[in-house]
Amino acid sequence: MKISAAILIASVGSAAAFVAPQAKSSIRTTLVMSTGDDNKIPQIQNEIVAAEKEIIAKNTLPGMSTALPFMERPAALDGTLAGDVGFDPLGFAKDKDTLMQMREAEVKHARLAMLAAAGWPISELADKKLALVAGLDPLLQSADRAPSVLNGGLGQVSPIYWGVCIAAAAAIDLYGIFGASKKAGYIPGDFGFDPLGLYPKDAEGQKRMQLSEIKNGRLAMIAITAFAVQEFVSQTGVVDETPIFFKPIGQVMFEYANSGYIH
Repeated sequence: MKISAAILIASVGSAAAFVAPQAKSSIRTTLVMSTGDDNKIPQIQNEIVAAEKEIIAKNTLPGMSTALPFMERPAALDGTLAGDVGFDPLGFAKDKDTLMQMREAEVKHARLAMLAAAGWPISELADKKLALVAGLDPLLQSADRAPSVLNGGLGQVSPIYWGVCIAAAAAIDLYGIFGASKKAGYIPGDFGFDPLGLYPKDAEGQKRMQLSEIKNGRLAMIAITAFAVQEFVSQTGVVDETPIFFKPIGQVMFEYANSGYIH
């Protein structure tokens, strides 16, 4: 029995070198629990082979990029990060450390873009009403456009607001650099901020949440860029140019009827 078990362990050990660490741990546990009976060894071998095939199938990445099938998948993009589809046509992520730095930046920009993509149209809808209530001058530019680099008007914003924004951004960055990133198991952007307890406890749920965040963040980065360019080109606020996305349908139909779109 001891000889058979030893041979089995040796063969499994060499095979396990090519599979994920989780698989090795599972294989070793199975061996320790089952090698007390020679009759069970063939069954264990079959189970191990099946487990290895399943794990290899799940963890083997295609040689070509999923996003750009005509290009090879960059070596640093090994599929461990949520939303990794092998997209790095310019080769920015040359190694794992660079990739982590870039993902950290992507997550931060994604979160800021999600706030901006919501705040931009809300400001165009509510700025004049809030300014009237507070007894202040509205900050919207001509044709109800939000202040921006392309629209102008940023100089009208209170310096106190800019100071608070810079201080808050600096505090978050410093916490990320010297606090959160030093914790075991840290992933880019994980500052432990979950006041409503929405982050799942299981690994599969966490991966799904991370994927949802990065996808929505990427879409928001495209959206906020489109808002700025659209208003610069058309000289019209996005809430006025495409009101159906931002206003109640009744109000939209009323505006269209009065403007001559509906006869």
